[in-house]
Order: sequence, then structure tokens, then C-alpha cells
Amino acid sequence: MTESPIPVAVWGTGNMGTIAIRSLPHTPGLRLASVITSRTALEGVDAGTLLPTPKHLGAGCTTNPQQGIESARAVAYMASGDTRPDEALRDIEFCLRSGLSVVSPSLYALYDPESAPKEMVARVRQAAQAGGSSLLISGVDPGWGNDWLALNAAKFCTSIASITCQEIFDYSTYDQPYAVRELCGFGGSMDDTPMMLLASVPTMVWGGNVRLLGRSLGLQIDSLREEVERRPLEQSITNRLGEFHEGTQGAFRLRVIGAASGTDRIIIEHVTRIDPTCAPDWPSPDEGAGEHRVVIDGDPSLTVVVRADAPGGTRADGGNTTAVNRLLGALP
Repeated sequence: MTESPIPVAVWGTGNMGTIAIRSLPHTPGLRLASVITSRTALEGVDAGTLLPTPKHLGAGCTTNPQQGIESARAVAYMASGDTRPDEALRDIEFCLRSGLSVVSPSLYALYDPESAPKEMVARVRQAAQAGGSSLLISGVDPGWGNDWLALNAAKFCTSIASITCQEIFDYSTYDQPYAVRELCGFGGSMDDTPMMLLASVPTMVWGGNVRLLGRSLGLQIDSLREEVERRPLEQSITNRLGEFHEGTQGAFRLRVIGAASGTDRIIIEHVTRIDPTCAPDWPSPDEGAGEHRVVIDGDPSLTVVVRADAPGGTRADGGNTTAVNRLLGALP
């Protein structure tokens, strides 16, 4: 007997939410039940109107979370947690206590529960136990780019000295102005340190992935350290996100490095630009606007390069789509 598809509510109608709405009807074993949104103009509207090519999906949008989950058994929580982590955590707890399993990219701290704040882990565990539900947090990076991809690449090697997981990206393709300008600091003064690059923040975001990958390879990561470099734009540039002035931040390079027994073993590195002309001596994508790499120093030395392009979208849209599809594929 064929089981009925799992009805899933998508919570969020931004970049990630609209991708989930597009992908979910094509995911075996799932059915789009409803869409929860904070945009009052979408109340009662068919979710298919949010697609690049609008079509009827038969699932309506609502601003009422309780109404949105009534016919669902699971939730793809795609609302941002960057600027509203407390609200995102409360929303996810609400879903878990209501008996709905949740997949989400929104709370960086929970990518590796063993590294996460104990109070946060206790809250979601209690909510999941109360509802008989489950939670998976994942993205690309942090996410499959530095857990699944790295672990599977490691299987091809006889011995491994170190693994470096890289994201090399031109953020002018990332349609999130607040994240680009405020969180990452592009176009900002070189005298000011943006939130993403403040001491301890990179470890908060990626440290869990370093530890998780280390454990999976049988390594005890003894210490973590951060390295951050920044470069200014040598000339003003204009792109789809607006103007970025000469002398303001144009690129950054950060590394979160995990050591075992005093030797650097697991490194997560980001080389991020607002224009490809900035920091030309740093690693650049082999093609287009960006890619993810796993670089293994071992026997054999191995490099795996992944590029994702969404139809009609940017490479950032392609990366977001891979993150969403990993999460949706985990629900059954």
C-alpha cells in the first residue's frame, strides 16, 4: 500500500521560503499543505502566486501560525533567524510541541547539538519530547558543504592530514541587502567591524561544524581559533545591490580552525567579495560567481568543487535551493 504524502507547511515567504514552495511539490512523499507568512497582503492568496512563474498550487497563505499548521504533519521553517533568533526559536518550539517535525536553516547554533548552548538544546528537546516530534537544522555552509560533502570526500582517502571546507563567493548575487551590508559589512567603514566578523561570532556559526566533522572522522578537536582578514575596495562599484564606495569593505576572508593534539586538522574558510576585482590574490571561483570546495591534504590529496545554478536565478539562488532540498528530502 502506498503511503499518503506528508502534508508540510512552509513557514516564511522570503528567499528560502519561496524556494521551498517551488521545490516541495516535486519532493517525493511530501505535499504542500499551507504557507505561513508575516506579509498581511498575502493573507488567503494561493502560494503559487509567489513562484517565478505563478501557478495554482491549491495551498493558501495565512498570517495565523495556528491555522497554518492545522492540516500539516511537518514544517519547513524558512523564516530568518539572523536578526530574530529568539522569535525563530519560539516559533520552532511551537511547532515541535504541536507534534510537527521541523526542518530549518534558521538557527546556526543548533547545527551541531553537541556544541550548542545547553539551554537552547534543552528547550528544543523538551518541546520535541512533548510533541513526539523531531528537528533537523542544516544549510549549505554551515550545512552539507562542510558535513555531508566533506565526510563523503574523506571516504576516498587512505589517510588525511587536514580537511579545508571553503565557500568562495561574490555576494553581489545574494539578494539580502541587510545581511550583505550590515551583517557582513560590505560597503561599510574599514574602521568598523561587522557583526559576522566580531571575535567569537565565526566560531559560534561554524565551530559546531568543525567539531561535528572532527568527531565523525574520529578526531578529538581540542581547540578552535579564528583568523580574519579584510580588504577595501580600490574603486567604487555599482551592482544590483546598489553602490559600494572606494575605501569601504570589499572583501573578507575568515577561517575557523580546529586543532587536534596541537595540529590543525579541520578548517572552514570563507572568501567573500562584493566585487570580483577586490582581493584578486585570494582564492577565486573557477567559474561564475561562487562555489564550495572540500580540499583534503592526504593520500591522495583531493579537491571536490560544487557549483549550483537555479533556473533563471543566480548562483546564490542555486546554493539556497540545495540547502532547501536537503531539508525537504530529510522529512520522509
